[in-house]
Amino acid sequence: MKRVWITGYRSYELNIFKDNDPKVQVIKEVLKKYLRAQLELNDDEFWVITGPQMGTERWGLEAALELQTDFPQLKTALMFPFAEFGKQWNESNQLKLTNITQQVDFFANVSDKPYQSPQQLRNYQQFMLTHTDEAFLLYDPEYEGKTKYDYETIQKYTEESEYSMTLVDFDELQEEAEEWAERQREKMNFNLAFFL
Repeated sequence: MKRVWITGYRSYELNIFKDNDPKVQVIKEVLKKYLRAQLELNDDEFWVITGPQMGTERWGLEAALELQTDFPQLKTALMFPFAEFGKQWNESNQLKLTNITQQVDFFANVSDKPYQSPQQLRNYQQFMLTHTDEAFLLYDPEYEGKTKYDYETIQKYTEESEYSMTLVDFDELQEEAEEWAERQREKMNFNLAFFL
């Protein structure tokens, strides 16, 4: 069994405010490529374990859920750092959180209490590190965001253990965006040629 923690930028940190933003498709493609490469290595059970944040974490779950048809060994887990996470979100985002919670294979709170202190977030990080074998981060250290705290904690943990981290930065995202745009142009040309 293998377990990977997927995390990274929040959607607003990437200036993504709509689910149909092309950047979401590019990010999900990066996530799917990573997951496919891992899943094609063997048929062992493979868990994507992530948090509830809007952005990389949700897109990671969505990408994994889309791949489950082709990879039945792929399982998904959603871990809230504390009870009542997202309660302060607007109704639309709460609904998205509820929907993804209902689709995953496993869901739990790391802390059964509502938010009380930053220690709950540190406990969450520690839980994620000790319950996964590696981390996938959509993060560029040159462009800090909230993921900086996870990145630094994971980096320190990799120095003390055999834990590994896959880091996808903005250069890699840009490469994937260019490939994605080319595929879209090819599809458009094919569709236009169909009518000629």
